[in-house]
Amino acid sequence: MASAIAGRMALKSIDFEIFGRVQGVFFRKHTRLKAKEYNLTGWVQNTSRGTVIGQAQGSMDKISQMKRWLRTKGSPKSRIDKAVFSNEQETETLTFQTFDIIK
Repeated sequence: MASAIAGRMALKSIDFEIFGRVQGVFFRKHTRLKAKEYNLTGWVQNTSRGTVIGQAQGSMDKISQMKRWLRTKGSPKSRIDKAVFSNEQETETLTFQTFDIIK
């Protein structure tokens, strides 16, 4: 259960939108792999604007690491021009059980 993962850790939720060459370069797949590595839940999807959006939830330190990865690294063939983070807030429980790619 996702809330069991949280335990007594402070949890955070963020929304993100990534701009640049982020579609057609396995960006969503690598984002999901990184989220799983960081034990985060949420989702990621392409937009019609050529960006990638998503939401990530988990421990504050892992959210910080994910933000850094989204801002500076991404998938091997991606080019990140800008990363916008919004709705960053502490949360009592995790809304999602897994981290999914939405088609």
